[in-house]
Amino acid sequence: MIDLQPGDKTHDETRQGEALIVDAPKAANGKKLYIESYGCQMNFADSEIVASILSDKGFETTGDYSEADVVFINTCSIRENAEQRVRNRLSQFGAVKRRNPNLIVGVLGCMAERLKSKFLDEEKLVDVVVGPDAYRELPQLLGEVESGQKAINVLLSREETYADISPVRLNGNGITAFISIMRGCDNMCSFCVVPFTRGRERSRDPFSIVAEAQDLFNRGYKEVTLLGQNVDSYKWRGMDGEEEIAVNFAGLLERVALISPELRIRFSTSHPKDITDEVLYTIAKYDNICNYIHLPVQSGNTRILELMNRTYTREWYMERVDAIRRIIPDCAISTDIIAGFCTETEEEHQDTLSMMDYVKYDYGFMFCYSERPGTLAARKLEDDIPEEVKKRRLSEILAKQQQGSHYRLQQFVGKTVKVLVEGVSKKSDLDYCGRNDQNAMVVFPKTADVKAGQYVDVYVDKCTSATLLGTIVNH
Repeated sequence: MIDLQPGDKTHDETRQGEALIVDAPKAANGKKLYIESYGCQMNFADSEIVASILSDKGFETTGDYSEADVVFINTCSIRENAEQRVRNRLSQFGAVKRRNPNLIVGVLGCMAERLKSKFLDEEKLVDVVVGPDAYRELPQLLGEVESGQKAINVLLSREETYADISPVRLNGNGITAFISIMRGCDNMCSFCVVPFTRGRERSRDPFSIVAEAQDLFNRGYKEVTLLGQNVDSYKWRGMDGEEEIAVNFAGLLERVALISPELRIRFSTSHPKDITDEVLYTIAKYDNICNYIHLPVQSGNTRILELMNRTYTREWYMERVDAIRRIIPDCAISTDIIAGFCTETEEEHQDTLSMMDYVKYDYGFMFCYSERPGTLAARKLEDDIPEEVKKRRLSEILAKQQQGSHYRLQQFVGKTVKVLVEGVSKKSDLDYCGRNDQNAMVVFPKTADVKAGQYVDVYVDKCTSATLLGTIVNH
């Protein structure tokens, strides 16, 4: 499961609800498109697919929804409060729609897939509802709305990967980009809606992935993140010329790494049951594959993991962490943790805290359990942990993670790290910021001869609980 939400001490702050802006379309039709994305990296990647499809039809993308002809919200269903934020946002768009009755408002993505026609019935502001596998139909669906109808397509596909569509890079810095390598999920974690909202797992062919990464590098991008709900289960079999080949995730990583040593590769998300030593040795072999793995544990207790249908035990997870530490000694590890899952006891909660002590995660994404309709847990398990207990356990997990993050950052103090300069620091125009190999944010004073997109060596003088602070020593 990929799920990143701001405000949750996440390892990678997403642009929650941020409008995405692109350059002028190939052949303008005079209409403007506004897209607002919520939730995970996959949703932002999907918004780039949507922008590409509609750009080909002449839409110009704007960052101001009040001037748009079409407004889309690309939604997340992972947690209840994410859905509530979308409903609140739709109400805000309503004021614009009352002034401009011709405005088309649409809901895309996981929430669209989960609620389907209820949006059209209950939310009078919504004109079109489109699931993650139906974005190719958007031009036709918009035509139906313009003719006075409501439109919906939430059919899931076993084949759709959008491999032939070149995404429009939205609101990016021209340095880092996402590449979707697969869609859907076959893991039926009892708490998760993703298999129901994104369908069965299917992998893109490796040739289109490498071509997309090569194109990004040719255009000056220096880092790509390969995205999948479970990247370690990537598998593709097909023809390479006259030869039949099979490519797993380790093989895909190597193919992308070989594009150039100057192109950094990240990936998300790994599943503890599937990550192999072959993948770890591939990371260790190539300097441009970042030493950073997001390995969600969800709980440190085997009984709870079984209720979650995670298909691994506490001991299995610890063995995988040990393998990472052995094969990639300086690898950063981040995680997802659910506080207060159904029937969780205090002793089982303590197992999660002790797991955090064992791993000392670099970053973490932690939240209280939120029952999602339609999941196995909602059907079979009672959400019986009181909210105040969930919140107290979460606060203990957050405090433990703060300690772990600070501990990991302190290990860089007094060392020189390689940093990809991403741009000006949010806190000071006098500083640059960028990330090191382990995904730690590094802030350092500007120099006249350094630009965004360059690699620089930074000597780390000190750290806060979330950031490394240093000085450029070589570039």
